[in-house]
Amino acid sequence: MKEVLIIGLIGLTLFTQAQVRSEIDLEDFAERRFQIQDDDINYEDLYESLLLYYTNPINLNRATRADLASLSILSPIQLNAFFNYIDKRGKLISLYELQAIPELDMATIRDLLPFVTVTETADGRPLPQRILTEENNYLLLRYSRTLETEEGYRREDGSGYQGDQNTLYGRFRVSHPDDFSLGITFEKDAGEAFAVKPDQKQYGFDFYSFHFLLENKGRMKTLAIGDYQMQFGQGLVLGSGFGAGKGAETVNTIKRSTVGIRPYSSVLESGYFRGAATTLSFGQLEATVFGSTLLQDGNLRTDSTYSNFEEFVNSIQATGFHRTQNELGGKNTLREISTGFALDYTMGPGLSFGATGLLSTFSRPLQKKPNNYNQYEFTGDQNLIGSLYASYNWQNFIFFSEVAQSQSGGIGAVGGLLASLTPKLDFSWMVRNYDKNYHSFYGNAFSESSRNINETGVYWGLMYKPSRKYQLAAYFDKFSFPWLKFRVDAPSEGYEYLGRFTYKPSRSVQMYAQFRQENKELSISSEDGNLSQLTQTIKQSYIFNIDYAIGRTFSFKSRVQGSNYEQENIKTHGIALVQDVNLSFWKMKLSSRFALFETEDFNNRQYLYERNVLYAFSIPAYNGTGFRSYLLLQYTASKSLSFWARYARFEYPDQDAVGSGLQDVAGSTRSELRLMIRYKFRN
Repeated sequence: MKEVLIIGLIGLTLFTQAQVRSEIDLEDFAERRFQIQDDDINYEDLYESLLLYYTNPINLNRATRADLASLSILSPIQLNAFFNYIDKRGKLISLYELQAIPELDMATIRDLLPFVTVTETADGRPLPQRILTEENNYLLLRYSRTLETEEGYRREDGSGYQGDQNTLYGRFRVSHPDDFSLGITFEKDAGEAFAVKPDQKQYGFDFYSFHFLLENKGRMKTLAIGDYQMQFGQGLVLGSGFGAGKGAETVNTIKRSTVGIRPYSSVLESGYFRGAATTLSFGQLEATVFGSTLLQDGNLRTDSTYSNFEEFVNSIQATGFHRTQNELGGKNTLREISTGFALDYTMGPGLSFGATGLLSTFSRPLQKKPNNYNQYEFTGDQNLIGSLYASYNWQNFIFFSEVAQSQSGGIGAVGGLLASLTPKLDFSWMVRNYDKNYHSFYGNAFSESSRNINETGVYWGLMYKPSRKYQLAAYFDKFSFPWLKFRVDAPSEGYEYLGRFTYKPSRSVQMYAQFRQENKELSISSEDGNLSQLTQTIKQSYIFNIDYAIGRTFSFKSRVQGSNYEQENIKTHGIALVQDVNLSFWKMKLSSRFALFETEDFNNRQYLYERNVLYAFSIPAYNGTGFRSYLLLQYTASKSLSFWARYARFEYPDQDAVGSGLQDVAGSTRSELRLMIRYKFRN
């Protein structure tokens, strides 16, 4: 009786402080916990991965350490505390019970709640009946366009865009945790034609994605048909989109977790598999096999002056744009066939290890146009890559590693640890080495560059929480590039560090100050243009941010964000002043922003997260001198039907044109309208 009373009081307290499975502001979550705003980061992959966790939450009563670690929310001591609690008390009765674990503070619980559940999935009804009666379903339809006319739509000589300015997007998904997921996504980008022209490879919408996934059916842990991603080990061979990288979460994000097969529902037209995959469970051993055939865009060439092939592709185009005749000409020019396996063995509660293998075969050879920096890039029509990985949990330490080798002989290797040194202090350390001829098309391990190639580095991270009000996060990353890079004509090196202090005097007020410095080397040409030499570049970035709320109706965000860039003793600067005002009342939510910005050059552009319609992502670059504003309206008509409308605008008073090339807009403004409707089919 006493325990029931305690859990009841805990539930009441938690209910007053956090909404279980409420709508989450994924932009705010990503900004607080994960990556630094930088153009090298694939934000869409990160966002889609967070969305997948949110729409298909982890069942805490079935979760493994790898499952929970994959969220990059819990520290080693918190992971141990959670599983010790489960071992002693049994399955959780409710999410409210999380507060009974002393190591889980309220801030951590609030971050965790949107991505977890304790719902049991035992249901003996036939699968079609479960799908038709599942309440976790939705249909999204989204429309957006730039209101001004871009240069690409004004051209009449055939060199411009082939379609209209409208972006059309739709997604349907129905899913149940630990049981099934079924979804389809379709999109037409602005400038793409909506037409049925098989001879031009056009079939209505420009892109379609479909997946069907089953889980926990006897020995079959997972079966995926259609589009899917996979993540095993540290992602050297098979790494899905959730690679959070360097940011405000300085400890947990350096380690990848084995989460296996995951459905793919993004509109990013690369970086996934299309076919079938399954994971079979044999006690402590799980075996995964998969096959995929995927058409990709490429620049087809027949120039034999620098190639050994009569016909080849010199680059794979990952943008997914098919707006012009040239872009349409490269559509689906390359077929990639992938087959592979993954073995994962769990030896007791603390040790797991495994192996992966991937064979990629292309219908046409790949060969980049040769120059000094890319002569070790992949060449040919087949790549074989394999790896061995391990993870070991000892007390409040987690050790991890993976070593891989590609067909070229190049080695990729990572190793490190996460540690809770005290209940208030967490530490991380990691080393990495990716050879200049290491080729991994689906790798997504931790790195400074956007790909796992030509890099070595050592990373240290700290997170100190002396009380619930104060938090200090810091990291230092030392890296080098043994071979040449684009715009770097010699081996180079650099380092980066960050410090972030957060003060939260109450639940309604949170402030933080952040400083980051990145030192890298860049080649500068001599005056006659015949020689180049390495020069040090230094970029310093700073943020001062305060979030504050007045009850549940008003919330505000005020921010000063700026940077300094130095090259050859020449310094340039950039700054943005941002004010957000958010209002929630009745069935409506209103979000707004007004920002002033001034940057002296492109190196000082400011990236800022923006609120957008549900499940959409926005982080534009503020560059030049001007104003940025947006207004976002959400209206919930009923439990089934919701609407969103967003108007956003850049204004540059000193410019008579915005953008360049086909995206050039006459005048000093560039604005966008976005509308969305979501309908839930309730039973």
